[in-house]
Amino acid sequence: MPGLWDTPSEQPTRAEGAGAREADSPGTGVPAADSPRAGPPVAGPSVLSVGDLTRLVRETIRRAPRLDHVWVEGEVGQVSVSSAGHCYFTLKDDRAQLRCMVFRDDRLLLPIEPRTGLRVIAHGRIDVFEPQGAYQLYVDSLQPAGQGDLALRFEASKARLAAEGLFDSSRKRALPPWPRSIGIVTSLSGAVLHDIRRVVARRWPLARLVVSACSVQGPGAEESIVRALRRIGRWTDPSSGRAVDVIIVARGGGSLEDLWAFNEEAVVRAIARAPRPVVVGVGHETDVTLAEFAADVRAATPSVAAELVVPDRAEQQQRLDLLHRGLVSSTARSLATAGAGLAAERRSLETFRPGAYLAAERERVGLLLDRATRALQAQLDGHRATMVRHGIALPALLRARTAAARGELIRQAAGLAALDPYATLGRGYAIVRGADGRVVVDAGSRTVGDRLEVRLARGALDVSVDTVRHSRP
Repeated sequence: MPGLWDTPSEQPTRAEGAGAREADSPGTGVPAADSPRAGPPVAGPSVLSVGDLTRLVRETIRRAPRLDHVWVEGEVGQVSVSSAGHCYFTLKDDRAQLRCMVFRDDRLLLPIEPRTGLRVIAHGRIDVFEPQGAYQLYVDSLQPAGQGDLALRFEASKARLAAEGLFDSSRKRALPPWPRSIGIVTSLSGAVLHDIRRVVARRWPLARLVVSACSVQGPGAEESIVRALRRIGRWTDPSSGRAVDVIIVARGGGSLEDLWAFNEEAVVRAIARAPRPVVVGVGHETDVTLAEFAADVRAATPSVAAELVVPDRAEQQQRLDLLHRGLVSSTARSLATAGAGLAAERRSLETFRPGAYLAAERERVGLLLDRATRALQAQLDGHRATMVRHGIALPALLRARTAAARGELIRQAAGLAALDPYATLGRGYAIVRGADGRVVVDAGSRTVGDRLEVRLARGALDVSVDTVRHSRP
């Protein structure tokens, strides 16, 4: 919505504050002008690089207090806007021209846009843009020339209060979504109060309006607005003890002089200290006052302020209808799901009924008994058939096993007979043993007169050695 915003943008943060000094850069040979190390110049020329000289000029400009806040009047020359939203233009008169630059955030707050040929009064600071080696005015406020002292006072107050943080977005409070009581600070005369009542009655008739009347123009308007804000801040509902949920500060349009009460510092500070969120709708869409910067929400007009404070009854009704349909649909689905679950649980409980459970178990036991009987009968029939087969085959198997054992016995007996040493003696051999019982196999181990036992096939002979004959090798 053109001309409508919740929080005025903050002043752009400088990369380096005015008057800031940098430490000596290694190798530059350019000490700071106020450095205690700066001594008398050495003999010979001091040659500076372009960057060092530009930096020296920049630091000199930044240390000049008068160049940190300057007001300049001139005619706007060539204007260009970058893709980032920053605006560049020149200010000129019949003797010189000055390069100017407006950051995007400051540009959004300007009451006018720089246009070629327009005579303006610009406020800002002088600084040097090192990459191009050019000094320029960084503009934070711009007014058409010829508005006089009020415009200058406006910008000066704006800069001072902004520096104190009264316009910071971190201070802004959210509006209540469904206010019960709305405080209105405005004049009882004029159409503003009527417009606000009409909008609230149309959009949200449930809200209660509490009016704290004040003077909005002329001598004493400043003190009247501050007192009205204090009264509405202390008000409580006699029945519930609740304070107002939100406050609207409003008046109709007018000239800068007519609206000046809302630029007074006391009014701005009273709005910033208000115990409830404040919506300021002063003048028409193009009018801007300092009270709007201090408010939690800025409205283009009093009617817009009323629209911002209360919800739309028709939209809320549609939302409730949508929620009702969703609730009905969700409830139907939940009931259907619960019914299906209940039926499933009923079937499950039926299976666990004692009578049905016992009947099922009795049937299962009967089936298991039948299976066991059939399995045992089949196993007995198999064993019986096996015994019959074995009874028929046993005699023949026994005869075969006996014949095989008899033949094996005969073979073993023959083998033993072949290995019997006494069978060898039967063929005329003898076994000779000495007196020590050892078998004599070498005649040389005996001497004449030794006693020997000669074992024959039948019986044995005790003999003595008469002669020892050694066999040839």
